[in-house]
Formats: sequence, structure tokens, C-alpha cells
Amino acid sequence: MTPRIIPALCLAILITSPRNTGSQTYNLKVSVDEVELTFHATDTHGLSVNDLRLDELRLLDNGHSPRRFVRFESQRDLPIRAGILLDTSSSMQQNRPADQAIAIAYVQRVLDQKTDQAFIMSFGQRSSVRQAWSNNASDLTTAIHKSSIFPSTTALFDTLYATCRYQFGKLGNAATGNFILLFSDGEDDASSLPIQAAVDMCQQTNTAIYTFRADSPNAFATGLQTLSQLANLTGGHVFRDSASLSEIDEDLHIIQANLRNQYRLVYRPTKLNRDGSFHSIVLLPPDRVAGISARSGYYAPAR
Repeated sequence: MTPRIIPALCLAILITSPRNTGSQTYNLKVSVDEVELTFHATDTHGLSVNDLRLDELRLLDNGHSPRRFVRFESQRDLPIRAGILLDTSSSMQQNRPADQAIAIAYVQRVLDQKTDQAFIMSFGQRSSVRQAWSNNASDLTTAIHKSSIFPSTTALFDTLYATCRYQFGKLGNAATGNFILLFSDGEDDASSLPIQAAVDMCQQTNTAIYTFRADSPNAFATGLQTLSQLANLTGGHVFRDSASLSEIDEDLHIIQANLRNQYRLVYRPTKLNRDGSFHSIVLLPPDRVAGISARSGYYAPAR
């Protein structure tokens, strides 16, 4: 559910001179910036709508209709790739049992061991992979139990950037539903990178952030705002880790439905300057669609 910018391509142009029986090949760089947007559609009953047509949709990029639609396709029953990230800084101590229970519920009841894979990472000031990519629910559960609380600061943005670049960035070109299942209070006091860098890398690897937030006792905390921004900008969602078991089970199945059944839309914006500016995306569906899960925008590439 996240769009990414497809970079400029270097095209080889074959030019033959009528005065010369030979030919010469020149490399010409042509800008073909395109935005890739994935999204999920539901009806009034919360069921997936899988028969949308392009002519039923209206898309606005910074208020402008796209210059050209390049591709539109429905993707069904995608395999899922999940990164389960557990904030193990001291501020998360009270939430640890609930968050571990939610993570274990996902790997034991939602993860399809025939098609899906996940990895487990804990993080504070630094991050550590507790279990590499695996489809084994037992191994993943053991790794979740090993995520201990450490009295440290939190480098949330650095962790998200590294996760997308070095984990999701190496998955290859196979069509998968990629997402980070994040357990955190959203407070970051140790990152060297800004939130935009983390969001950019999520966009490039087409990775959505779904988070179960921890309520902060600090009335002036900005963590919820940060988590909401990360989710909105990557096409994910924010849930409460203090919800009831039935609500959490429903939340996990919502994530699965969103990622397994998606639409992929590639378009060329009317105006796209390489200035790093933010572009808002508005996707208007037909009346028969009650909800669209898609990201709210993207950052243009910088020069």
C-alpha cells in the first residue's frame, strides 16, 4: 500500500547514419519518474473488493490528475513478508507482556507457514535480529520471548530505515505483501536520521508500517503523533496494544486481508520536481467501495 518512485532509466538508442553502413550506440538518460501505489479496497461489510476497474477511480497527486496511468492490476492471495519489531527500551517495560502476546498470536495463528515468512528484531538504541527470515512458528515464538527490556534510549527512525534497507530491500522482485509489525510508544531520542529518511526507505521497498501503540504516561509525549505519521505515510494503521483479545485478533486479520489482496497502480505525475517535497495522494473510489487503505502521500526524490 505504499507508492515508490521508479528512478530514471538509461536507454540505449541505436542510430544508423545513411552515409555509413555501420552503426553507433549512444546512451541517453531519459527521465521516466513514476509512482507506484498499492492499496486495498473494502465494501460496507468489510470484505475485500477485488473487481475494481481503473475507470472507476479518481486519483489526485498534489491536487492534479496524473499525466498518464502506466499500469493497473489486481493482486490476489499474495505471500506476506513480515518484520516484527519490538521496542525493548525501558519505557516499554509495562507493555512487554501484552506486546509479546500479540506478536506470538500473529506468528502462530495468522502467519501461513506454507507461503509467508517473518523475522524478529528487538531495538532500543541499537537493533538486533533475534530470528532471521523464517516460516517456523516455533522458532519465531522463541525469538519473541528472548526480547528483553534494556534501560536505553530509542533509535526508532534509524531502526526502521535499516530494517527496510537491509531486510525488505533484499527480498528480490517477487510480488509480496511487505509490512512491519511495530510495537513501540513512538518516542525517539537517539536516531541520527529524521523520520523522512525512514519513510523514504519504506516507500522504496514498498513496506507498510502497522503498529500496536503503547500509551505514554507523559501528557506531553509525541509518540502517538509519530506512529500515526509513520502509518499514514506508508499505508499502514495504528492499533492499541491494550485492546481486548477479540479486538486484537480482528486487527491482525485486517492486516492480513490488506496485504494479501491489493491493487497495484503505476502512474506518472503531472508535476514531479526533484526537490524532496511532499506530494499528497487522494484516491477516490466508486460508491460501492466503503473504504480504501492506501498511503497519504510520498516524498519526491531529491537531486
